[in-house]
Amino acid sequence: MQTRSCQVLIVGGGPGGYPAAIRAGQLGLDTIIVDKHGLGGTCLNRGCIPSKAMIHAATKFEEMGKHADSDVLGISLAEAPKLDMGKLVGWKDGIVAKLTGGVGQLIKAAGATHIAGWAEFSNAKTCVVTMDDGEQVEITAEHVILATGSVEVELPFLPFGENVIGSTDALDLTERPEKLVVVGAGYIGLELGIAFRKLGSDVTFIEASGGILPLYDKEITRPITMWLKKHKVDVNLSCKAKGVTEADGKTVLEYDDAKGKAQTIEADKILVAVGRKACLDGWGLENMGLDLDGKFIKVDNQCRTGMRGVFAIGDVVGEPLLAHKATAQGEMVAEIIAGHRRVHDPVSIAAVCFTEPEVVGVGLTPDEAKAKGEEIITGKFPLAASGRYLSMEAGLDGGFVRVTARKDDHVILGIHAVGAHVSELSGEFALAVEMGARLDDIAGTIHVHPTLTEGFAEAALTALGHPIHISAPKK
Repeated sequence: MQTRSCQVLIVGGGPGGYPAAIRAGQLGLDTIIVDKHGLGGTCLNRGCIPSKAMIHAATKFEEMGKHADSDVLGISLAEAPKLDMGKLVGWKDGIVAKLTGGVGQLIKAAGATHIAGWAEFSNAKTCVVTMDDGEQVEITAEHVILATGSVEVELPFLPFGENVIGSTDALDLTERPEKLVVVGAGYIGLELGIAFRKLGSDVTFIEASGGILPLYDKEITRPITMWLKKHKVDVNLSCKAKGVTEADGKTVLEYDDAKGKAQTIEADKILVAVGRKACLDGWGLENMGLDLDGKFIKVDNQCRTGMRGVFAIGDVVGEPLLAHKATAQGEMVAEIIAGHRRVHDPVSIAAVCFTEPEVVGVGLTPDEAKAKGEEIITGKFPLAASGRYLSMEAGLDGGFVRVTARKDDHVILGIHAVGAHVSELSGEFALAVEMGARLDDIAGTIHVHPTLTEGFAEAALTALGHPIHISAPKK
């Protein structure tokens, strides 16, 4: 067995691990990153990027279908578009391959070393990496960064198989399911379910809670509910999946409805999207002497574990399970190891759902702010009043931008939006909350016309009581 030593050992090449490797390399640290399942992790290979590629293709397919049915915008197609799922998946895979290759080049350029294999720790600072060819190398490090990420939650009564799939398998389907049942109406289930509906699948949701996207209030989720109804997507709330049967070549989901009555529904594929959990198994956590916080690794505000010189970042340390949080933590830890003074203390982290329409939220909702004892004012600007949105065939889906601010000093506590392309506003929203901006800061910043960002400025003006492009709210 080969033996190696390094200053920094990173296990996991996802959006937390690979930025940590790049930054550590830039800082002159002798760095090794170990990853078996593809640089970029779940986000790049099996999650964020491929799902957004599929959502884009599905939206394009749906829009082309509209032009085949009418001459909207004065543009018409002689026949309806045709779908080749195999080629769609191939195009998606090409994007992933290009990006993963780029990550590898960036790691190399930074001076870090990538080893493709599975790491298993024998103690807190030593692991054995087994490569695909069976060759092994033992690595001992001064500092360890655990970035093992998360995995899909598999329900014991709905084990993954040929027709019961998770999000990873859903992104690799080379045939469109005629009937798709989605168990779970959180962001993963909704994003994929809506995409398959745009591709022509008959989609049904089975959700255990009383609403979709439970992290968002009903005002925000209402436009999504409207889209689902308009597109004849059945959403069954307060329903509990119980199991699956296979008979006569048919796959049937068994579930209890909101009244507790047993029901069944037939499906070509059943997509289980009930969340993700930290990847804690198979890499020797039990040999490292680390403390857990529930089902996650316990860390402080520098991502230090209870073991000296061992850090953990990203999904493995808990909510929010977001790629951009992992990236920020990875860069920070590399700098801490290099001697910089850093802490992970964001005011808030923006979250986006690429549903139809899109949703973005950062900071507190009005109800959350009130629950914390804040006296607030809010401003809401309907996107139907935005010239830019209307010129893009958007804005008529019930979308809006909403700002929540403290009443006495006008400090912005939260910003939420729903509508086409609002994900692209998330950076400005996050910046405003992080810098402690006040309503006047946003209203006083000249926003370019015509752009999507004007809706944010108008929402701030509305909260101040003097909007320009809608009637002033009644006091």
